[in-house]
Amino acid sequence: MESPVTQPDLDVLQKQLGRVPRGVVAIGARCVCGRPTVVVTAPRLDDGTPFPTTYYLTCPPAVKGASTLEAEGTMEGMNARLGSDPELAAAYRGAHEAYVARRAELGEVPEIAGISAGGMPTRVKCLHALLGHTLAVGRGVNPIGDETLNLLIDRGLWNDAVCTCDA
Repeated sequence: MESPVTQPDLDVLQKQLGRVPRGVVAIGARCVCGRPTVVVTAPRLDDGTPFPTTYYLTCPPAVKGASTLEAEGTMEGMNARLGSDPELAAAYRGAHEAYVARRAELGEVPEIAGISAGGMPTRVKCLHALLGHTLAVGRGVNPIGDETLNLLIDRGLWNDAVCTCDA
C-alpha cells in the first residue's frame, strides 16, 4: 500500500500537520482523493532523534476521530480485553512484531530496538498510532487498529472510504 512521497504530498502534509513534515520516507495510506492519510517515517530523523512511530496518522478528521475515542475511554475496554483474551493478545503481539520488522527494513536504531508504537505489544496507549498501522498495512494485521477503524466508521466519526480532507 505504500507509495512514493512527492513534493505535492509534502505540501499537503505541512498543511495537515501545521509544520514541516519530518523524516517522511513514503506515504503509507492515502485518502480516496489521493491525499496522504498516513506517512511512513524514518526510524531516525535528520537531526538524529530516534523516532519509533513508523506509521504516523496525518489526516486531521481521522486524528480527531481517534482523539474522540481516546477521550471517551475506549482504550480501557481494549486493555481489559487484551488482559483476558489470549487470542487477541497473541494477534496484537503479532502486529507489534510486524511493525518492528517493517521499521527495521528502514534502518536499525538501537535506542528503539524492540519498541513499536501505540502501546504494543502489551497495552493500548495510542489509537492514532494503531489506526495508522491498520490503514498502512491493511486490515487483518493489527486487531486493535482494525477495531479502532470499525468504531470510527460505526460511530460516524471518520471513514477511510469517504474523503473528508476539506472537512
